[in-house]
Amino acid sequence: MNLYYFIPKDLAEKLAFYLDDTQTRAGKWINLILTSLVLLSSAIFVIETYEIPIQVVLILDKLNTLILLVFFLEYVLRFWAAPHKITYFFSLYSLIDLIVILPLFIGNFGISYLRLLRWFRILRLLRFVESQVFFDSTEGEDQLIIRRIIFTLFTIVFVYSGLIYQVEHPINPQAFRTFIDAVYFCVVTMTTVGFGDVTPLSQGGRLLTILMIISGIALIPGQLGALIKELVKNANRVETPCEGCGLSRHDRDAQFCKVCGTALNSSPLNPARSPDAES
Repeated sequence: MNLYYFIPKDLAEKLAFYLDDTQTRAGKWINLILTSLVLLSSAIFVIETYEIPIQVVLILDKLNTLILLVFFLEYVLRFWAAPHKITYFFSLYSLIDLIVILPLFIGNFGISYLRLLRWFRILRLLRFVESQVFFDSTEGEDQLIIRRIIFTLFTIVFVYSGLIYQVEHPINPQAFRTFIDAVYFCVVTMTTVGFGDVTPLSQGGRLLTILMIISGIALIPGQLGALIKELVKNANRVETPCEGCGLSRHDRDAQFCKVCGTALNSSPLNPARSPDAES
């Protein structure tokens, strides 16, 4: 049965609007809840790497299934409201969401290769990193690039730590006892310290280590270069607060705000609007 029949199209479109909205109170709360669920589900994976009572494991599994159902409902709403469904289906965010909810359809989550997929759930935070839900809407491009760099580092460490733990723990439980041991190995390896006290034994673990190093080399330098370029550009900007949106820094020759289009009172090329000219 088509799940869309249970939700009127106008209601689905309204809910999908709030899923992407970052300005209204409802939109911010919905995105805050979704972000919290992503972090909670990631915390569940980490907790399950430790020795905990079976009763707690059962509770965490039920909670994890409930979170997956919420993510599934979110995906249905987004897909139902998408004007171009094929384009949306193959978009980056859609593919990430599909990877996250895939175990819900396959069923047996105990299969080893399926358990690897759960560590990619942290990638859902990419949607919120790029938005202005939890950040100042007037911040500059340099702050956005810094957020991306931090998120990239965090994602590489978290995802590869989870994958390496999942692969290495069954055959090398002394070295990779918990998720933190895998984090320690990934950080030491990525920073080229290489103490050598924790090393992967399996071919899969070594392959993941190679992919982790390549991912860091491929993603981080480009973002650092963009940050340096933006900092150099900021050196040529002046402090000119916009009365419309509050953006504080603009190019020296700017007459209007690049965000909202409001005329800048103290624009160097617009002396008639400056306080000194008016006086």
